[in-house]
Amino acid sequence: KMGGSGSKSRGFWPFAGSGTGPDAAGGGHEQSLARLRGARSATPFVFTRRSSLYYDEDGDLAHEFYEETIVTKNGRKRAKLKRIQKNLIPQGIVKLDHPRIHVDFPVVLCEV
Repeated sequence: KMGGSGSKSRGFWPFAGSGTGPDAAGGGHEQSLARLRGARSATPFVFTRRSSLYYDEDGDLAHEFYEETIVTKNGRKRAKLKRIQKNLIPQGIVKLDHPRIHVDFPVVLCEV
């Protein structure tokens, strides 16, 4: 998924409660507060992310891989690049140089 950094499932992130829906009706508010109190170790910072780089069969690391192929058209040789999409291994989880604030953190950082 491209740009899929936000949590889509309800209750996955302790700050995801919007105040509407089933949690806001009746006793749901107490349940939401209990969930926030129980998650004191939760932090608004993100320290890792999923990398968009891949390893190929040779161990090279890149976003995309291409293979040069020679195409003969009207007796004329021409080089074409063909994108390789098979046998690629994702790099996985990468540690960030600087911590980022989670996308679901509901606090205004700067007011003008």
